[in-house]
Amino acid sequence: METATLGGGCFWCLHAVFAEVAGVVRVRSGYAGGHVPRPDYEAVCRGDTGHAEVVEIRFDPAQISYRQLLEVFFAIHDPTTLNRQGADVGTQYRSVIFTHSAEQAEIAHAVSAEIAGDLPAPVVTEVLPAPEFFAAEDYHQEYYRKHPNQGYCGFVIAPKLDKFREKFADLMR
Repeated sequence: METATLGGGCFWCLHAVFAEVAGVVRVRSGYAGGHVPRPDYEAVCRGDTGHAEVVEIRFDPAQISYRQLLEVFFAIHDPTTLNRQGADVGTQYRSVIFTHSAEQAEIAHAVSAEIAGDLPAPVVTEVLPAPEFFAAEDYHQEYYRKHPNQGYCGFVIAPKLDKFREKFADLMR
């Protein structure tokens, strides 16, 4: 098993998509990249901890490659907006790839460069060594699965899932 840690806006969105990817064994929503130990949701939302909302993905590289995970990641969020995704604004919503090895860093930089030519603005996604991951509170885990009819889920997460399902049908469970 390998680990990928990705931040691309609200962790509920990323969690919902990556939970449907074949070869993904576990997805956990959480926080990484800040300066406050053991952050909580309220502090992260205030934007003063330095942490990003991220997902920690455990995956089987025999079933899905790290490159494929990054291709999904870049397709379901906007890597050209600094510190925001849609209406979610703040450094906690930044686009970031926290790498767990030199090989992951190399792949992340390569995929980022490859997609840059197809985008209307420069890619602002950070590629950084993985810091400590802090799991989010239990009520954030599998949020979409538990609350599919909640407003944010319907208006923001569902369209991302639809985009993933259409573009990456071959990667679905």
